[in-house]
Amino acid sequence: MNAEPRVIAEGARWLVVDKPAGWHSVAQRGEAADAEAAASVESWLRASRPELAALDEGGLVHRLDLETSGCLLVARDAEARVVLRDAFSGRGGEIRKAYLAEVEGRLASGAFTLFFRGRHKSSAKVSVARRGEASEVGRCLWRVRGEGLGGRTTIVEVELLGPGRRHQIRAGFASLGHPLVGDALYGATDEGGMRLHAWRLEWWDELLGDGDARIEAEAPGWAGVAR
Repeated sequence: MNAEPRVIAEGARWLVVDKPAGWHSVAQRGEAADAEAAASVESWLRASRPELAALDEGGLVHRLDLETSGCLLVARDAEARVVLRDAFSGRGGEIRKAYLAEVEGRLASGAFTLFFRGRHKSSAKVSVARRGEASEVGRCLWRVRGEGLGGRTTIVEVELLGPGRRHQIRAGFASLGHPLVGDALYGATDEGGMRLHAWRLEWWDELLGDGDARIEAEAPGWAGVAR
């Protein structure tokens, strides 16, 4: 098991946890009984922050994939959770989200507007199209931060524009021919772990009325980016 999560910032109505890769966001069925199963941030929150135990999912506002590390936002009361979830989903307010990723191949800075939709029930993948419904649109803006793996990969800083869709970064870059390093689900070579890190969250006073916030989770070693 990787290092445990840790709280890296907190306000009166929220906190941000740095989630290690290899941890689930929400509790999994049979988690407590299976010693080999990956632990979850939800269970960790319920144990370490008993005041969150009564909240749905231990107060988690959103989720990150198992192999994605970085910032997870947690509400400290039910009303704040509604407000923050609405902001994440684009129903009100704004939370800006930036990620670090390492993709296969050489890539220039750029942007995409694509449409994301689930496949059949048994598929974990998301389909990507150039056209679709407004409810499926996902936009990303990225800039190159450097090279990795001897120049065979590119490290990028990615900003999600809008609420974001499931697997937006993973499926989006794969559709451009640059899957994330280690993301075998979308055709990359398995390098011992997917390289995606939820690096920064940012919002402003009017969202919760308790000041502006800009939180960064320390970048992993593969990113080569100082805080």
